[in-house]
Amino acid sequence: MKLSDDRLLRMIAVFKFFKAASLITLGIGAFRLLHKDLGTVLEHWIMALRLDPGQHFLDVALAKASNVSPAQIKKVGLGSFIYAALFLAEGTGLWLRKRWGEWLTVIITSSLVPIEIYEIHRHPTWPKVVVFALNIAIVVYLIYHMRRARPASQ
Repeated sequence: MKLSDDRLLRMIAVFKFFKAASLITLGIGAFRLLHKDLGTVLEHWIMALRLDPGQHFLDVALAKASNVSPAQIKKVGLGSFIYAALFLAEGTGLWLRKRWGEWLTVIITSSLVPIEIYEIHRHPTWPKVVVFALNIAIVVYLIYHMRRARPASQ
């Protein structure tokens, strides 16, 4: 394996670890909010950040936050931890340069592409587009890397 291949696999692993850390933070945050009124918490942050509470966007956010049930919060927290575990497995396999890590990353990342396309179509934002482009680049690179690295006897 060339040094540039090794470096790129490590960069992808770090990206996966970053995503896992973000999801773990989200999951912990969700469970910390479990027995609190989200509307009140959001209102507190609006005041703390000195935002104008009369803005339409903030009114809508407050209304939606007030209607979130504890069951929905649990689902967000649990889902975050499950996806974090998958990203940690991918990152670990890539960091250790294991073939299973490459396959796992290709399969999981590819399976999320339709959801990402739907989300971009529904609510396009630059961060969503950038993450989508990175995920496509990762899948293409890993497939190229695995095909190039396989033994000639296969």
